Amino acid sequence: MSPMKLCVPGDRLCSTEDCMPGTGVYLRHGYIYSSLAGYVLRKNEGEELPVISVVRETEAQLLPDVGAIVTCKVTSINPRFAKVHILYVGSTPLKDRFRGTIRKEDVRATEKDRVETYKSFRPGDIVLAKVISLGDVQSNYLLTTAENELGVVVAHSEAGAQMVPISWCEMQCPRTHAKEFRKVARVQPEYLQA
Repeated sequence: MSPMKLCVPGDRLCSTEDCMPGTGVYLRHGYIYSSLAGYVLRKNEGEELPVISVVRETEAQLLPDVGAIVTCKVTSINPRFAKVHILYVGSTPLKDRFRGTIRKEDVRATEKDRVETYKSFRPGDIVLAKVISLGDVQSNYLLTTAENELGVVVAHSEAGAQMVPISWCEMQCPRTHAKEFRKVARVQPEYLQA
C-alpha cells in the first residue's frame, strides 16, 4: 500500500493479468501504462487483482508502515487499550485520519502483566509509538510503546500546564507539583527542539 516507485508518462507498469487499472493509468495491448509522472500505488481492495494507480507526488499519501515511528494523540482509554489518532509518520504530517490502538501488553517491555492503561496514558496525551501491524478494514493500526524511546512526550496536567517528566513512569505539573503516572518516552534531545 505504500508508494513503491516513481514513474513517468508512458512507463509500462504491469500486465492486465496481474492488476486492474485505477487512476492515472491507461490500457494498451493488455498492459497498463502510466499516464502521469508520480508514484505507483498498488492496492488490494478486496477484488481478485490489486488495483494499480499513479498519483502525483503531492498527492502520494504517506501511510504508516510496520516499523515506522509515529506521533499520535490519545483519544480514549479503557483497561485493555488506548485508542489514538496518528498525526505524523516520522516528521511528516498525515493528511488523512488514521486510528491506532496501543494494547495493554504493548505499553512496556517489562512487567507487561502489571501495566495499567490509565497509569500509562490519558486522553489528549501526545505519544511516540511504533507500528507493529497494519490496520484492518477500519485502518486501525496496532502500535507499541515498549521501547524506552517510545511513550508519552507531551502531557497536560489537570491544571492545564504542560507536565515535565521526572522518571520513566511519572510526570509532574510545574504549577501544582502534582505527579501523574505515565509511560514516559526517554526523548532524544533533538526531538525536544522540534
